[in-house]
Amino acid sequence: MNLPGTHYRLRIESRSNLPAWVGAVSAIIGVFLALVVGGFMLRAAGATDPIGTYIEIFKEGFGTPADWAAGLHALFTGTDCPKGMQCFGPFSDTLVKASPIMLTGLACVIAFRMKLWNIGADGQMFLGAWAATAVAVFLLPKTTPRPVMLAAMAVAGILAGMAYGVIPGFLKARLNINEIVTTLMLNYVAYLWVEYFVVVGPWSLGDFESTGRFPTSATWPRLTDYVKQIPVAAGLTAHPGIFLGIAAALLLTWILYRSRWGYEIRVIGNNPKAARYAGIDVARNIILVMGLSGALAGLAGMNEVAAQRELNGRFQQGLGFTGVIVAWLARLNPIAAIFVAILFGALLVGTQLIQPQGISSMLQGVILFVVVGTELLFHYQIKLEKAESTAPSAAEASHD
Repeated sequence: MNLPGTHYRLRIESRSNLPAWVGAVSAIIGVFLALVVGGFMLRAAGATDPIGTYIEIFKEGFGTPADWAAGLHALFTGTDCPKGMQCFGPFSDTLVKASPIMLTGLACVIAFRMKLWNIGADGQMFLGAWAATAVAVFLLPKTTPRPVMLAAMAVAGILAGMAYGVIPGFLKARLNINEIVTTLMLNYVAYLWVEYFVVVGPWSLGDFESTGRFPTSATWPRLTDYVKQIPVAAGLTAHPGIFLGIAAALLLTWILYRSRWGYEIRVIGNNPKAARYAGIDVARNIILVMGLSGALAGLAGMNEVAAQRELNGRFQQGLGFTGVIVAWLARLNPIAAIFVAILFGALLVGTQLIQPQGISSMLQGVILFVVVGTELLFHYQIKLEKAESTAPSAAEASHD
């Protein structure tokens, strides 16, 4: 016999009418809590002073106030930095690391805005690096002027990344195949594709697992190249690639908030059914947005090989996944992604000398996990509801 009783169920529902500042506050609190959790993990990994470790990471990534004061004095007086490259050296290295992260972060921003979960920015970045290398080493002569060479490499990287992004976009738009699965799997195809050409294939330079050094025209100039004009630039590794990310962020901001296409992207992201009812071609926008997302990631690949001045078997994996974290922390805001990318660039630089290896990846994972959890608590509420079961009917009772 079914006896009446009391049952409970959990329900998660969105909080309505939240003020705009809640998003920023939740992100700040989330980062703070992530640093606390990361401190405990650093302690478990052997760091006796987690706070001191964070301070050292900050110094390695941004330098100290004294370094900046000395560097600014040297810059305005036209003299050498009294501490050599240590004046702006840490921040210079941070900008180098932030350049590709900024572009992969923006690649994720534009896709996530339309609820397209592009997890393949890493593979798209690899294809962009491969295509840019083909132009630099095999297609254009070494005597090509640097602006022409870099522009051609950028176009090649953009087209390769775009093509690689359109594949999962087409599968999503026409066959409704989950883009998370396809983009994630295509990452490994891209890794093996580049590995074949560079490590064992036709581009390998003997046993060095490398294409060899690019011609000068195919590389980014470094600040240290202008030390005669700017003495304080001695030893600084920063290059103009950072401006590609800034320009891309400004372009995306205009697209999202000032163009009709951006309005369509936001409408589809908020309510695909309403977008279809309004006559917006959702399938076409899925393909276009995934193509643009892949193009930005491909540009990141070009940016990175032009900075490294070669493509080798040790080309760094994972920058595309870091872009996912950057996009989420920036709350899908292209301008905010600039600053978040710089913070993560500092994190990569600051943790290079910390043992054990992998601390940077661990902290990135903790930050993403805690920030997402904090946002869930701020924007959603969990309710425990009581549901009383009804007594059996007379027919059921007589049947029993």
